Formats: sequence, C-alpha cells, structure tokens
Amino acid sequence: MAARLQDKVALVTAAGQGIGRAIAEAFAAEGAKVIATDVAEAKLDALAAVIKAKLDVRSTADVEAFAKRVENELGPLHVLANIAGYVHQGTVFNCSEADWDFSFDLNVKSMHRTIRAFLPGMVKEKRGSIINMSSAVSSVRGVPERYVYGATKAAVIGLTKQVAADFIRSGIRCNAICPGTIESPSLGERMREVAKSTGKPLQAVEQAFVDRQPMGRLGSPQEVASLALFLASDESSFITGQAHLVDGGMAL
Repeated sequence: MAARLQDKVALVTAAGQGIGRAIAEAFAAEGAKVIATDVAEAKLDALAAVIKAKLDVRSTADVEAFAKRVENELGPLHVLANIAGYVHQGTVFNCSEADWDFSFDLNVKSMHRTIRAFLPGMVKEKRGSIINMSSAVSSVRGVPERYVYGATKAAVIGLTKQVAADFIRSGIRCNAICPGTIESPSLGERMREVAKSTGKPLQAVEQAFVDRQPMGRLGSPQEVASLALFLASDESSFITGQAHLVDGGMAL
C-alpha cells in the first residue's frame, strides 16, 4: 500500500539517528510532510525529503515557539512522534537525583511539552495520532540495571493512556511503542560503556544483549518504524491508549 500518509503533516523528535531516523524516513516514503527534529542538528544532514530543524525538547520555551512556527507555516500536525529518550544504566544505588531528574525530564516531560504544545491544533481539527516511544523495559517487564529507565518508560505508558482517555472523543489517538533491544548507534555506545565499566570483552557484551532477545537477534529500527507507520496511518483508526510491543518476544 503506497502513500499511506499522503497530505499528512508529521513531526518526529530525535530523528537524527536510530529509531527516530527510521520513522522519519518511513513517514516521508509514504507521502507525509515530515518535520524531522533533533537537538543535534548535524545528525539530520543525511535525511532526505524532510524538513529539518533543531529542537530541544527539554526546553518548554523552545517547544512552544517551535509549535507556533510549525502551525503558522504548515497548519496543525496530523502525527506527533515522540522519540527522544535516554537509557540510564544501573540500579537504585547508581541513580543520583540528577540522574533521576534528567531521565524523567528527557524521557517523559519532553512528551508532556510537545503534546501540550501541539495537541490544541489537533483537537481543533478533531484528528491526530500521537505516538510515544516507551520500551518493553517498563511496566511490561523489568531487566537488571535499568532502574530509572524502566520507571520512565512505565510513566510513558501511563501518560499515553491518560491522553488517550482524555481526548478520545476529540478525534485524537495516542499510543505507545515498546521496543525490545534495537540495533542503533546509541545501543553501540551503551555496549562500549558496559565493556569499559565491567572489563568484559566487547564481543561478550554484545552477545549478552542478543541473548536476552528470545528470537536470538536484535531488532532493527525499520521494524519499529513499520509499527509507527501503522499507528500514524488511518489503518489504525480504531486503536488508542495501547502499549504496542515490538520486542522479539522479550516480554514472553
């Protein structure tokens, strides 16, 4: 099926690499007018067929000003994909108050900022799909060394369900995506950090990440993007308030 997002305006945060980039590319390939944003603007250079813009989702002022500019130029969004996030490693003993505050600010409050800024236009038009990036490591399940990360991603699921409940009669759908372990530049960075901090060979660390996936392999950003595309399209018009797993059986 081609042009599944024809004439739709979609904004994707953290589109510079990994899952965010794959989602921006998938949306653009299906006809959407995509606004691809990232706090590191240079990471957007490789993207084609999108509108590129720097956006710091940790700044309320930046998000609100950006929303006004987008709506003045392109009109209200049809799709908002909240992808920005951070994976903190460690237990409660490794989580300082600064770690806690940063994790919740980037992983959860950033979504509050973008939803609060862009939702009024969606409500006015009585349509819109909001897609929030959660994780299989959340209220779905816990894994070692993901204390505050799991807490933030559980909060994303709660936020998603609440937005869905509050605006279900306003034509707004809000869903979460819960990936398992996905091959990406950020995962590579975490693997190298674990190898350095534990003294384990990098190959052994990489294999441990693979082994926790029941399918015996890592997922790809494109596999997550395929689910995001479905949730952005009218094909999912009767689906809202759900946490959708794309986890290679991780939650079994």
